[in-house]
Amino acid sequence: MVAATQHLPVAEQLKAVLAPGSELFYSAEQHGHYLASCEGYERSGVWVVRLSGRCDDNGQPFYLQEIPAILALANQVHQSPQRFTLHPISTGNNWGYGSALAADPSAIILDLSLLTRIRVDDADLGLFTLEPGVTQQMLRDYLDQHRLPYMVPVTGAGPSCSVLANALERGYGITPYTDHFGAVNALKAFLPDGSRYQSAISQLDQSGQDLIDKTFKWKLGPYLDGLFTQSGIGVVTEVTVRLKKNPPAFDSFYLQFAADEDFESAVIIARELLQRLEGVVGSINIMDKRRVLSMMVANPNGAAAHQIMSAEQVEALGKKHDVPAWTVIGTLYGEPEVVKAGRVIVNRLSAGKLKRKIYSNGWLVRFGKLALSLLPGHLLQEPRKMLQSLDSGTAIMQGTPNQVALPLAFWRNATLNADPSRMMDPARDHCGLLWYAPLVHFQPASMRAFVEHVRAVAPKYGIEPMITFTSLRHDTVDSTIPIVFDRSKPELVRQATECLQTLVRQGLKQGFVPYRLNLQQQNELIDKAAVCWQAGNTVKQALDPYQILSPGRYSGITAKER
Repeated sequence: MVAATQHLPVAEQLKAVLAPGSELFYSAEQHGHYLASCEGYERSGVWVVRLSGRCDDNGQPFYLQEIPAILALANQVHQSPQRFTLHPISTGNNWGYGSALAADPSAIILDLSLLTRIRVDDADLGLFTLEPGVTQQMLRDYLDQHRLPYMVPVTGAGPSCSVLANALERGYGITPYTDHFGAVNALKAFLPDGSRYQSAISQLDQSGQDLIDKTFKWKLGPYLDGLFTQSGIGVVTEVTVRLKKNPPAFDSFYLQFAADEDFESAVIIARELLQRLEGVVGSINIMDKRRVLSMMVANPNGAAAHQIMSAEQVEALGKKHDVPAWTVIGTLYGEPEVVKAGRVIVNRLSAGKLKRKIYSNGWLVRFGKLALSLLPGHLLQEPRKMLQSLDSGTAIMQGTPNQVALPLAFWRNATLNADPSRMMDPARDHCGLLWYAPLVHFQPASMRAFVEHVRAVAPKYGIEPMITFTSLRHDTVDSTIPIVFDRSKPELVRQATECLQTLVRQGLKQGFVPYRLNLQQQNELIDKAAVCWQAGNTVKQALDPYQILSPGRYSGITAKER
């Protein structure tokens, strides 16, 4: 295995298989894209192969020859001093889970960010094929440019993140197709031996169009596409996704609950809405006061302070910015009469249980916007900020990416403030961020137990206990707890890591199981003796016997254990 030094024995051989425009280089820039990490991981340098994404004179991408040639070389030298491993990335913006880093510190990064082709398979059905470098913003721009009325599967990570990578990590969002891999109908990938994977349906189709494969997710025979998610068994070069068509009508609702004791009512209302209005209501978020405030105001203690807001500070800020104890945020999509009927049901289920109910298309918001438009811009700054935040949230719900959630990562960044006027990058911008993201039973008692769990553990480590629940369906929610810290101080990095470890360890005893793991957690939590991981590793070993692709990624098998 190569050491992460500026000497790479296999460099000339790698360069020989790269097409014009692709490059091999060594990066030692600590705050550069390939080494910067929100998580506090330290690496001295890394080798990178960045593919150009260009096509030959026949319109065929050069990577169709480059990737198998690189993999063939890795297999060829696996027993020699020239041995190397590879870790593919799309954009590398996996903030809070490892950023662009590989589990194997000496792996060569295979950067696919310049693979940015978008193909329209069926404009009527909303089928699009995307390469790894296609970001949320690129897809939004493409749809707008070609006047295609579809929604981007957005996430809070923002415009610069890969659509393909988020789906392969089994990410989710608040638009109607909540489960992003659930909306992936087909994919193409290179296996570790260099052969190109396609489904059985794609292989049998002799039409030359490959459209049936792109319309039917579950294929023929064993379902294999799912093996490429949260794994290291292939280099996925394209996915075909179903995009949701823009609905004729849209509205979002904000249900505000005044007291913390109202949480159970909020949970029941959210669950009832999801059950009764399935297909009309998208995903639903439930956010506590600290979490909402983090999106609206700067840290009142100063970004350099490793301390949580006091109860008095939270109360005062909540009163100043009119933020309640709990906020339920949801969406209504459909025909105008369907959305109108949906509002009736929202009103009925929440009647008498709220501090306030706001609709993005309601009279209160419309009146506020009209009134502020008639006043000088320097007046009533707080209401203006609230309406701007509301507009940004509404845009995300309608499939337009933005950076409304990214200021959270800067909560304890002592060197740089969040600035929506530029493209923010939490890793490059020296933010400290880890995620605790467990699945929780959609029952009031379970969710209350989880809230108490987070509020008991996080403050012991000086971590602000900011809580969000996002519905995956009416029976399961995922909670995303941001562990935000000053990354410049090793002691605070250690405390943040210990906080996450304690949350996970104690949470597992209560049934709160993460749906996604960062690099360190993959090493700590995967029990290679468990039957589930043995089965997965048997597949990995069969397809990648020399552990060439992303060793250690969701497997527990490192390159040294091959």
